[in-house]
Amino acid sequence: MEDEVDRLVAAWRRERPDLDVEPLEVLSRVSRLARHLDRARRIAFAEHALEPWEFDVLTSLRRAGAPYQLSPGQLLTQTLVTSGTMTNRIDRLAKKSLVERLPDPSDRRGVLVRLTEEGRDRADQALAGLLEQERALLAELSRAQRGELAGLLRQLTAPFDNIPG
Repeated sequence: MEDEVDRLVAAWRRERPDLDVEPLEVLSRVSRLARHLDRARRIAFAEHALEPWEFDVLTSLRRAGAPYQLSPGQLLTQTLVTSGTMTNRIDRLAKKSLVERLPDPSDRRGVLVRLTEEGRDRADQALAGLLEQERALLAELSRAQRGELAGLLRQLTAPFDNIPG
C-alpha cells in the first residue's frame, strides 16, 4: 500500500539523490497524522461546544479526581501556558459555568479552580467523543501494532518530556 509520503520521498530521491531523505519516511507521516488528529479533536470538541484549550483545562481538572480542583499553578504545569493566558482561560470557563473559583484553605491569598457538574459532564462527553475519533484513526492497526507504535513513539518523545524547565 502506497501513501502520499511514499510519493514525496520517491520524488526527493529522484531530485536529490545526494541527500538521505529517510527521516521523511517517519516524520512526514507523524506530521500528517498530527493534522488528521487535530481535525478529529476539533470535530469531537465542537460536538460538545468546546474549544481544544477548554477541553485541556477541563480534563486537567477531571483527571485530578474528586473534588476536581487544582490551583492555577498546577493548571499551568499541566497545560503549558503562561499565567496570564491561564487567568484568561479560567475567567472564560467560569463565565460559562464550567469551573468556579474557590478560596484555597491552605493559602489565604490563593484560589483553587474547581470543575462544576456541568464542566465535568462536558469533559466526560467530549472525552468519549474524542476516543471514538481516535479509535477510527487507529482502526487499521491491530492491538499489538498499536502497542508497538505507542512504545516506539514513547521512546522518541520521552527525552523531550523530561527536559527540565
